[in-house]
Parts: sequence; structure tokens; C-alpha cells
Amino acid sequence: MRVGLFVTCLVDVMRPEIGMATVKLLESAGCTVEVPMSQTCCGQPGYNSGDSGAARELALKYLAEFEGFDYVVAPSGSCGGMIRCHYPDLFRDDPDIRNRIEALASRTWELTSFLHDVLKIDSLPGQFEGEVTYHDSCSGLRELGVQKQPRALMALNPKIRVTEMKDARACCGFGGTFSVKYGNISTAIVDEKIENIHGAGTKCVVLGDLGCMLNIEGRLRRQGDEQTRVLHVAQVLAGEA
Repeated sequence: MRVGLFVTCLVDVMRPEIGMATVKLLESAGCTVEVPMSQTCCGQPGYNSGDSGAARELALKYLAEFEGFDYVVAPSGSCGGMIRCHYPDLFRDDPDIRNRIEALASRTWELTSFLHDVLKIDSLPGQFEGEVTYHDSCSGLRELGVQKQPRALMALNPKIRVTEMKDARACCGFGGTFSVKYGNISTAIVDEKIENIHGAGTKCVVLGDLGCMLNIEGRLRRQGDEQTRVLHVAQVLAGEA
């Protein structure tokens, strides 16, 4: 099975170790993983800001780079949601391209959903030990239905103990360009999220989107919390944390 890894901008620039953990998970599950080196952005920032033209260009670029793979996997519900849910609408006036985009979108998966729902793995390639709480990222949860999958995968390791926080499904306040346009509202939302993380009583929060990860970690550190770890679920599942 040939799997194309859509690394995502933030992983590539800010946390490449998440990409490496993703490769480890996929290869341990028997996939042949390839990473097209010309890939860039999924186009979501432009799309959310009303620049459909730029988003279309990036969608066509994605199509050219990944159409030949059996599956495409992204360690991000946000990028996965953009591709699966919004790419087809960008080409509603071009049926031929839309059909190709829809076919590729249907083969594009968020990482934990792919491991759990498609590959149905029953073991993990690494060991992580500790108590964690889990934050459900908005796009993965609401657009792709990702909620049970990361928890089921973490349950494969008996040394991982998950303590649910209050309002785990609530937004962290990032929302891509939302946090730039509405900084005060974004800060109030992430402050509430951090209160709930602390309330869970763990020293580690796990999640599946790097945007949320950077937002939560940044606010924790600005509040003086240098102890609470913020980890991507790929790092935890691969034992690379």
C-alpha cells in the first residue's frame, strides 16, 4: 500500500518530529510511505480569508502531487478537513476536476482515523508511559468525526492513562486566522481551555492538530507553566515523546 504523507506546513516548519513519528506509525503498520518534496500548503488560510483563487491553485497542486497514491495521510484534522470537505466545492464549476478531487479527497485521511478505521491496527511501535488528558481539535472532530479513534489507539498501550478534561470538545481559541483577527476572544477561549487542562490533574495534554498544540503550549508558557507537556498524538503512539 503506497501512502503519500501530507506533512502540513506547521509540522514541516515548527515540529518536524511529528512528521517522523507519523512515518514510524505508518511504516510499522505495513505502509510504504512517500513524501512528495514539492508539497506546501493545503490552502486553508486563504480559503478561510476569502481567497478562493489561491485555494484553488493549491488544491490543483495537491491533486498533481498526490493523485497517484492509494491513500494520503495527514497528521492534522484541520488540513484533512479542508481537503475532504472543502476542496470539492472549489471546483463546483469544473465537473471533470471536481470528480478527480472528490476521488482523491475520499482517499485522504487524518492520521488516527486512518490507523484505526482503515488499517485497524492492534499494536503500537513504541512505548509511552504516563497520565494524559486529550483535547479534541475542532476540524478533526466536527468535519471528520475524529474523537474515539485517538483514544482507542492510546488504549492499545496499557501504560497510557487518559483522564478526560472538562469540555474536551470545546475550541482552544486558535481557529487559524481567527486568532489573528480576534486576539482578545482567542485568548479568553484558550485561558478556559488551560484551566480545564489543569483541572484534569495531569502534566500532559495530547492532541491531533499542531495549530492547537502551538496555541495551547504558547499560552501555558506565557502563564509561567513550564511543566505541562503538550504532545501530538503521533508522538505518543509512536513512543517518540
